[in-house]
Formats: sequence, structure tokens, C-alpha cells
Amino acid sequence: MMSGTLVLLCLGGVGVAVSLYDGATEIKRTSPDAVVDNFLGAYLVDRDDKEASLYECKAGGDFEAIEAYRADILTREKDFSVGIRVSWSSLTVSTQGESGTVGTNLVKTATDQSGRVSNTWEFRVVNQDGWRVCGAMQIS
Repeated sequence: MMSGTLVLLCLGGVGVAVSLYDGATEIKRTSPDAVVDNFLGAYLVDRDDKEASLYECKAGGDFEAIEAYRADILTREKDFSVGIRVSWSSLTVSTQGESGTVGTNLVKTATDQSGRVSNTWEFRVVNQDGWRVCGAMQIS
């Protein structure tokens, strides 16, 4: 009887742990700004293409500009032997129905504090079973 109760408690604990883990690792696509924030974190901070793809639209995305932006960062890090950290300002959302844009300033800062550059970007988003990033364009 005691071992049966212990087994049930363990199974219940495992179920709770799995549920908590699933909730903590769930991909949040409920709002355009959250998706852009997560995309930028994955693509520019973690530099993890696989993770970033979780926030991209299913087909037809235009990521050429943001790819060039990251390639430039990698080149500068290599050429000048310095790390470059990317951050962004608050995100401004504009939507109409199932599509919209999210604007922000991307800021590149050299880890040795030798330079800081800020550019305005606009990210195109669509709602495809949750919001997704479908393109990026540097405005200034």
C-alpha cells in the first residue's frame, strides 16, 4: 500500500514538472512585439538560426537586410578583435488585421566601449497561427 502511494506521488510530481517545463519553454507568439523581441534575441544576441526560425513566417520571408547586418557584426568582430553586443529600444507596434510592423532602434556596442551605432529598423509581422516575423528593413 505504501509503495503504491509513493509511486502515485512520483508520477504526479513528474506530471507537474513536465507541465511547468512545457509552460516555461512554450514559444510565445501572442503579440507582434514579443515575437520580434524573441526573434532579435535568438538571431542577433544568441546567433542561433534554429531558434530564430521558430519566430519566422512559414514562407516568403525577406531577411536579407538583417542577415547582412549580422554578417557585418561578425566581420567587424573578427577584423578588430572585439565583441559587439546588440540591444534594442522599446518596440513600436502597428497592426491592421493579420499583418503589421514593429519598429525599433538596434544598437551595436563594442565590448571595449570604443563605439556605439544605432539604426532604426522595421520588422514586418503576420499572424499565422500566432504572430511571426516575415521581414526586416533598415530605415536609417
